[in-house]
Amino acid sequence: MTNEASRPDRDAETPVPGRADEPSPSVGRRMLRPLLLVALVVYVADLVTKVLAVHYIDPADPISIVGDTVTLTLVRNPGAAFSMATGMTWLLTLVAIAVVVGVVKIGRTLRSKWWALGLALVLGGALGNLTDRLFRSPGPLQGHVVDFVSVGWWPVFNVADSAIVCGAILLVALTVFGVEPDGGASKGRDAAPGADETRKESHQ
Repeated sequence: MTNEASRPDRDAETPVPGRADEPSPSVGRRMLRPLLLVALVVYVADLVTKVLAVHYIDPADPISIVGDTVTLTLVRNPGAAFSMATGMTWLLTLVAIAVVVGVVKIGRTLRSKWWALGLALVLGGALGNLTDRLFRSPGPLQGHVVDFVSVGWWPVFNVADSAIVCGAILLVALTVFGVEPDGGASKGRDAAPGADETRKESHQ
């Protein structure tokens, strides 16, 4: 007869449903709500400032804030953020739509607050500039984005551009420091403790 005590403990190897270390779909849904809220705040701020800029700033008469270094200069930008890729407005519009869909899809699985913040900034900025491309002249998919902040030699930008850049920098930093969207550390860092345990056992 086989000794029951000699059999491997299958319960220790079999994943148990509902374990604390397993991602919870409800957590992802909870993170999506603040993500969308922050994105909405960025979007409204961008929309309001653009309306005020169009109403109060004369394109031929910039408003000086700090001499000639910082001014409010109204510019209609057919390109991407900071006046890049001009002449490709329709393509940039499609890219913005893809970014919005992708961020919302990823947001449903998030567990990291920092990743949610970074994606929220990108989403709010993308929606702000996308609105211009869809509803401003010269027409749908060809609309020019309203830029109005000029700082030194830097290209004229708006609130949406700033949000996109800040969000992208945050996401890059999180990736560099090994913070995963699910709130855990990178695999490389997770493997290190296991290697330390193996070395400890080999010395015993």
